[in-house]
Amino acid sequence: MISDSEVRKNVEHELEWDARLDASELAVTVKSGVVTLTGAVHCYGHKVEAERAAKRVKGVYGLVNEIDVRLASDGRTDAEIAHDAVAALQLQLPISAQSVKVIVEHGHIRLEGKVNWDYQRQRAEGAVRNLRGVKSVQNQITIAPAVSPRDIRGEIQAAFHRHAQIEANRVTVGVQSGHVVLAGTVRTWAEREEAERAAWMAPGVVGVRNNIAIGP
Repeated sequence: MISDSEVRKNVEHELEWDARLDASELAVTVKSGVVTLTGAVHCYGHKVEAERAAKRVKGVYGLVNEIDVRLASDGRTDAEIAHDAVAALQLQLPISAQSVKVIVEHGHIRLEGKVNWDYQRQRAEGAVRNLRGVKSVQNQITIAPAVSPRDIRGEIQAAFHRHAQIEANRVTVGVQSGHVVLAGTVRTWAEREEAERAAWMAPGVVGVRNNIAIGP
């Protein structure tokens, strides 16, 4: 069993390892395997990357991200941010960008619309996350599969068996009307997130609820 102090040191080292982050501006506390990140960054994308860095560390069972996004006072308007967001979406998703709507309120972006695959939804969020002036991104894009669902449960389970990062026998899969529910216990956040990514790849999936716990 990894101690909280060891987890804290490993998370701090992982933050220092990521050249995109200024670890001196961040603080880490750990209690019973639950990590809390505090401090400040100058870009919303860096807040996301700090969270991802912490999740990569073994022994992290839960995470609270309380990092503040403190933007430079350059006075960017919502209209300017929205213009940049639309341009970024058109660059990253040239075919499906027209299906995504961008709403900006006080620097907070909300994405709405429908796409065929989860990777398109994730790419849309990634396209706007690091734009100057963005304080947060709320991704409300839904999935409308272009293909009819087949044996979703069987295909997801087969994918789990193919993936070296996932112990397939520790994860259960439930499916109803294209909505997938994952349960079980895995050893790391990385394995938990890999299971969710694999589930989203199955044709016909419209939603994934990840109830997988992190444990020994």
